[in-house]
Amino acid sequence: MIELRPYQKQAVDAVYNHLRNHNDNPVVVIPTGGGKTPLMATLCSDAVNIWSGRVLILAHVKELLEQTYNTLTGIAPQLHVGLHSAGLKRKDTEHPVIIAGIQSVYRKAFELDPFDLVIIDEAHLIATSGEGMYLSFLRDAKIVNPNIRIVGCTATPYRTGTGMICGPDNILNEICYEVGIKELIRDGYLCPLRSKASKTRIDTSGLHIRGGEFIANELEDLMDTDARVKAACAEILEYTQDRRAVLIFAAGVDHGKHIQKILQEEYKVDCGFVSGDSPDGWRKKMIDDFRGGKLKYLCNVNVLTTGFDAPNIDCIAMLRPTMSPGLYYQMTGRGFRLHESKKDCLVLDFGGNILRHGPVDCLRVSDAAVKGNGDAPAKECPECSEIIHAAYARCPVCGYEFPPPEKTKHEASASTEGILSDQASVNEYPVEEVLYNVHTKKGAKTESPRTMRVQYKIGFASYISEWICFEHTGFARQKAEVWWNQRSSESAPDQSDMAVFFAQNGRLKEPVKITVKHIPGQKFDKIISYQFENPELSEWQFDKTVPDYVQADDSIPF
Repeated sequence: MIELRPYQKQAVDAVYNHLRNHNDNPVVVIPTGGGKTPLMATLCSDAVNIWSGRVLILAHVKELLEQTYNTLTGIAPQLHVGLHSAGLKRKDTEHPVIIAGIQSVYRKAFELDPFDLVIIDEAHLIATSGEGMYLSFLRDAKIVNPNIRIVGCTATPYRTGTGMICGPDNILNEICYEVGIKELIRDGYLCPLRSKASKTRIDTSGLHIRGGEFIANELEDLMDTDARVKAACAEILEYTQDRRAVLIFAAGVDHGKHIQKILQEEYKVDCGFVSGDSPDGWRKKMIDDFRGGKLKYLCNVNVLTTGFDAPNIDCIAMLRPTMSPGLYYQMTGRGFRLHESKKDCLVLDFGGNILRHGPVDCLRVSDAAVKGNGDAPAKECPECSEIIHAAYARCPVCGYEFPPPEKTKHEASASTEGILSDQASVNEYPVEEVLYNVHTKKGAKTESPRTMRVQYKIGFASYISEWICFEHTGFARQKAEVWWNQRSSESAPDQSDMAVFFAQNGRLKEPVKITVKHIPGQKFDKIISYQFENPELSEWQFDKTVPDYVQADDSIPF
């Protein structure tokens, strides 16, 4: 039996609900380190054991394939899982679940037996148009089995230069479930991140942009000067005296080797280096030594981003400016995983990425941000160089008091966040979507009352939650009835699953705006008012027999 965290269970339920009720292909968005593999293992197990289906998991790098294979077989040993990857020297073709490298199979859809379900890890790599490997394979796989369904998993559902990966004409059509970074950090599932700016300022204004990103050779020329590399190495050592695993991102191969040379020759510090040109055996040794604690510093170029898993990383040093919010997220996301040796992960930013894209746990993605323009909601403390949200009135690290902002004709989107260090704040947010699920408190006894958790989406991967206590008594139940009566003319249900069933089937009015009160030091923000458009409730009635909506049933279309 696969043990899922509450949000992983919600994600599984959302996938099943989407596949039952839509004819297109959904995406699940879970932050790096949030655990996509247990989700994929559950989908595979149900597809094979309940519906006698066949599943293909696609990924793009052998480290990710190997990691997924080891994790999947570890948490679901009853599944017969095969590997198909030239890089891993395996070409399994007949297992009910196959994990494959897209480079190895993209021309082989007609040679493999039909699949009923395809799960794509790191789904943001699928091109939205053209003749990419994913598109080529999936087109052919759909010819082999016209009823094939596709589920995408990613932490970053967008591509630089083209925007969101979902659309009516794309392979992936709709995000069916999202959970935010802040929420998982708050609930103890991800490691908190801190961020520092470099003392040396890098001016990228002279760089040209192609395809939404800095031109590679211009970027490396800018970063790879002796003075800049020496200054960066000195800062890295200064900030990492008490850190145990420091992952460095360089702007190019020569730049990365330069960083390694300065650390080793001038500071007598052992530093590994890997790039796409590194021999497989050498790359594996460097990664194993780094994961195992034998190597404290590891520099890389375009290798250890997507899919790289080293939970002990407690410092990220970005010596690579990027215009891509996805790459920025993937770099910083290497530090999200929990590990017994760390209480947080320090992000050292030598390329202005945090100021460009926003704080690492408050990343805001819009079409403007994805395409390389728009303001980022962050600022740097002039006293301690901590990079914090733009709405802070006082630095939470050193206490520096920021002067009042000058009035400007430009709209300051960060000001709506209301994140202040020394006082309560009240802000109004438009609601993009409302999600409902049954919630059982962590560690609660079986007989304990459940609640209905309501999540209001107020931005990319940003949610405000509240818990409605239908199964409780006293004041909690009274509040639940008031909440329900705002949204429905029917009597409030006694069970949370009944309430969720009604809500998910459109029986509740939903607010278009919510007003939220934030009080520093409190774990959760409080919703203090709702604004409705007051649509008329439909007259049709439900059968009051509610199915066990969180369990798989035979209506899944594979």
